[in-house]
Amino acid sequence: MKEQQTVARFLAEHELDAPPAYRLLDLASEVGELAKDANESTAYGSNPGAVSVESDELGDALFSLLSLAESLDIDAGAALDEALAKYESRIEERGEVGSRPTGCSERR
Repeated sequence: MKEQQTVARFLAEHELDAPPAYRLLDLASEVGELAKDANESTAYGSNPGAVSVESDELGDALFSLLSLAESLDIDAGAALDEALAKYESRIEERGEVGSRPTGCSERR
């Protein structure tokens, strides 16, 4: 994936090496910022049609995800292709992309 290579070059150029655990924590933080944008733009869910996130925040999350893939030596493009094939198979078999069959209740 071209974008992963771009992120890898940026990380190397700026000596931003970090272990996968830190990359994962950074990704969680960035996704949290997207959730914050969504919460605030919808008045904490009272107006779901108004959902909005800042594009730079989405970019931060993508950067973090690609950085994590790079630190784990996982080809993000291949991982995406694998996920799409899995979803396609689920749609063909069950008519949905979720990993749980329809009607299954989650234990809490």
